[in-house]
Amino acid sequence: MVKAILFDFWGTLVENGVFPSPIRQVRYILRLRMPFQEFVVKFEETFMLKKFETLTRAFEEVCNTFQVKPPQFVIEKLIGMWNKHMLLAKPFPETIKILEKLKKDYKLALIANTDNFSLDPVLNKFKLRQYFDAIVLSYESGLLKSDTKMFDEVLKKLDVKKKDCIMVGDSMESDIAGAAKAKIKAVLVDRRERREYENKIKTLEELKPLLEAKK
Repeated sequence: MVKAILFDFWGTLVENGVFPSPIRQVRYILRLRMPFQEFVVKFEETFMLKKFETLTRAFEEVCNTFQVKPPQFVIEKLIGMWNKHMLLAKPFPETIKILEKLKKDYKLALIANTDNFSLDPVLNKFKLRQYFDAIVLSYESGLLKSDTKMFDEVLKKLDVKKKDCIMVGDSMESDIAGAAKAKIKAVLVDRRERREYENKIKTLEELKPLLEAKK
């Protein structure tokens, strides 16, 4: 029986402020030709595992990781895009209503791979913290969802066992694969209906009926 729900943030509860996603735009702006899945792993390990004083310093380190030396206007373009993403990001239309309903019956947690600039302002702006019993962020914990220790940390905060929780996210590579590695059940949010997965929903409104059907 599910007692706790672990939510991803970007693309699951909150829509990015830019499209394509900011991470995909970084790859494009830096003109990196490597496969996206190879890129995103290195990017998250560089950008999302520690705090940076400024976005300039963060993107300089990203450039070092990928061994590129772009002109200063390219760094400024990355910073402008990331700031636009932060400014325009907002919860999906159903997010707050669904979190309010779910909180009555489940423990809720936020578990996210994220930098130290963008997520917290959105949490505060839309008063989202109140819905979560635990929040574990990569830049604070030094862990990504590809590391089972990140799931162990959130389960400890919630005081629940793996068999009693479920991960909800929009990324097969990060959320679903990470949960599988941690031996936690998962639900894929596929708003554009592009992926195949057994437990799949199109919007968060379908989550509670799915969980109740599996009781």
